[in-house]
Parts: sequence; structure tokens; C-alpha cells
Amino acid sequence: MTAPAPVPVAVLVGPPGAGKTSVGRALAAHLGVGYRDTDDDIEQTAGKPISEIFIDEGEPHFRDLERAAVAAALAGHDGVLSLGGGAVMDPASRALLTGLPVVFLDVSLHDAVHRVGLDASRPLLAVNPRQRWRELMEQRRPLYTEVARAVVSTTDRTPDEVAVAVLDALELKDA
Repeated sequence: MTAPAPVPVAVLVGPPGAGKTSVGRALAAHLGVGYRDTDDDIEQTAGKPISEIFIDEGEPHFRDLERAAVAAALAGHDGVLSLGGGAVMDPASRALLTGLPVVFLDVSLHDAVHRVGLDASRPLLAVNPRQRWRELMEQRRPLYTEVARAVVSTTDRTPDEVAVAVLDALELKDA
């Protein structure tokens, strides 16, 4: 008899600036489990930063890499997993999230700007970042909500405070 495939203890989704990486690391520390970020996986696979993938190969190629990274991470990681902000745009990725402990980290535009500056390192936000962020949220908010078991606001909270709120929302025991 084979052992069941590992399942992430928590999957974090949300827009740029929501704090997925910082919160994910804090949450993993609370739980005593590993942390994984699909954006890091993509950069390792491609051998270059995401912004360069967008420039050199274009967004469709990046989305292909992202789809593969999400599937691999969901199938092989039993700790805390953060997905890139646009991962929920892919129907196949959304389907893989069904039934998993997904948390949408919601953030205000003000906090997102403060946290990441919405600069050129985020290719979809390079031109008119505030307007583009709003547009992305209009497109993505329904999808974040669709896949999420819980929604946790990160506004005016430290990563550790958000991690504790995620623990509570998912009814996970703090290690």
C-alpha cells in the first residue's frame, strides 16, 4: 500500500504586496514545517528572475512555468505554500486547489504600495502601478475568494499577526 501524497498544511494566495512570502515563512515557523514559494520554484527552473522571464519569453511562457510549478508544489509539499499572485487565473490550478486549506491574504492598495512599492520588478505593475493593481484585483478577487477556505486581511498587521490569524482561520494548532 502506498502512502498518500503529501498535502500542504496551508496554501496562501493573494495579490502582490499581500505578504504571502513573509506570512508564509512566519506561519511555517509557527507550525514547525517547511515553506515553499512557487515564484522561487519558477525562478530556479528558468534560471532567472520572473521579470526577465516576462521580458525574454513573455507572459504566456511564464504562465506555463507557473502552472507546472503550482502542480508540482501541490503534489509534493506538506508544509506552507505560497502561490504567485496570478496563479489563480489558471482554471487547472484553481481545480487543484479544491478542498485544500487555501487562505486569501487580502490587502489594501495603500498597504500593498507601502510594502512593495509596486515597482518594475513586478512586470504586471510596471506601468501605472496603482491603476494596474486595482485592475488586477478586480479580475482576481473573485478567483481568490473562490479557491479560499478563509480570507485574512493583512492590512495594518505584522506578518506574525497575520500568521496567527491564519492559524485561527484554518483551526491549526500553533506549534
